[in-house]
Amino acid sequence: MKTQKRINNRNFLFLILFSFLLCLLSLKALKKVNIQDIIISGSKLFSQNDLVNNSSLKFPIRLLFIKTNFLENELKQNLSLKNVSVTRQLFPFGLKIHLSTRTPIAFGERKLNEEKISGFIDKNGIFIDKRNADEKNLGKFTIQVFGWKEEFRKTLSRILIIQENSKFEIVTITFSPNGFLTIEEKDLKTIHLGFNPNLINYQLDVIGKMKDEFKKRNFSEKIDIIDLTDPNNPKIKVFKP
Repeated sequence: MKTQKRINNRNFLFLILFSFLLCLLSLKALKKVNIQDIIISGSKLFSQNDLVNNSSLKFPIRLLFIKTNFLENELKQNLSLKNVSVTRQLFPFGLKIHLSTRTPIAFGERKLNEEKISGFIDKNGIFIDKRNADEKNLGKFTIQVFGWKEEFRKTLSRILIIQENSKFEIVTITFSPNGFLTIEEKDLKTIHLGFNPNLINYQLDVIGKMKDEFKKRNFSEKIDIIDLTDPNNPKIKVFKP
């Protein structure tokens, strides 16, 4: 009987302790977070104010009420980040935000409300505003991209990825406002690719073969424009002084 009584007392004490801890955690979760309670990790590029100014967070706010998934998507989009992880943290108390920046591989330029904005492009075709670029990731880029828009991102990504493993050297990639694509290659100069993004892989393959063929034949004429809008029927315009 005494043993059973001790067990019951121990269980009772455990239940009280558990209830106390549960109550404490609930109170902590309902505590209001202020801007100084934001804990940033992964990158020193952004401050607490940067994160607040690029999100819909309004302080003070109860920790439990912060929509972490929504906040992650906001910051990822507004700051051109590769990844964002937001965690509500009780000990130490605060909002932990882990940031992963993108690695640029080209210069970029876009227009927003008729204003030109300079920045960079990563291999996924994502535009990174110059203000949001991590200096430790900046290298010597040989490619410039003009006329970036979200709708051109997939096409641009394909070009950048293929060009990395190809013999040709792209210097500029230009999208007109209506989406007409033109590239400039180091030796072949201006190449019109047109409007059809589904032809990009084939067109780039044709460019590689043309460059190889010109080298074999010691093609000495100065090429002005190559029209590959129809890659099955390429047209070459030679510069005539």
